Amino acid sequence: MKVGIMQPYFFPYIGYFQLIHEVDIFVVYDNIEYTKKGWINRNRIQQNGQEKTFSIPIKKDSDYLQISERLISPEFNRKNLLNQIRGAYGKAPYFKEIFPLLQEIILFSESNLFPYIYNSIVLLAEFLEIETKIRISSQIEMDHSLKGENRVIATCKALNADVYVNSAGGVDLYKPAHFQKEGVDLKFLKSELLTYEQFSQNFIPSLSIIDVLMFNGKKKLIDTLIEQYTQFGT
Repeated sequence: MKVGIMQPYFFPYIGYFQLIHEVDIFVVYDNIEYTKKGWINRNRIQQNGQEKTFSIPIKKDSDYLQISERLISPEFNRKNLLNQIRGAYGKAPYFKEIFPLLQEIILFSESNLFPYIYNSIVLLAEFLEIETKIRISSQIEMDHSLKGENRVIATCKALNADVYVNSAGGVDLYKPAHFQKEGVDLKFLKSELLTYEQFSQNFIPSLSIIDVLMFNGKKKLIDTLIEQYTQFGT
């Protein structure tokens, strides 16, 4: 049984969905502290040949709230975000195929940040025909006071998993011997260098899944791109 665990991200890059595809159960953290300067509620698209950041504005509150306690600002104009995406990708080859999905996701009326983003992850995974079971961390019976790799290992044990797969960016975060001692194999997933034709002659890498979908379409993602990664141990 393979498990992957990540924070929720709004329209993350393709590697996020490659990780979901690789594991049997994918856990999304809701009961950890919201990171103010992270990528939970923002990402990047391209606009006029340049990368452009878009975001979900968050209601001002304590910096120590968990992700599940953060609220979306009443000033968040969902239609404006859709118009921004329409303006950026209206002439993309798969715009008509992809835009209705983005409308469903962005117009979701939830005001709490976590279920709003969680809904987007689930809908995108379903659209890409990924059959992995997606779980919410707070709903797993375990000691939620644990931190770091101890929390990861406890999550794996609670789900009867013997393999934990993390993105390659987390190589320096974990001690393989600790996982092995607890009966869990530690693996990492690295996305292969992905390039494709965009509007600009200069390819802009690691953009939101929105960009990948607009220029490649659902079929190509399912048939080839979703599996363009390598897995390795430490």
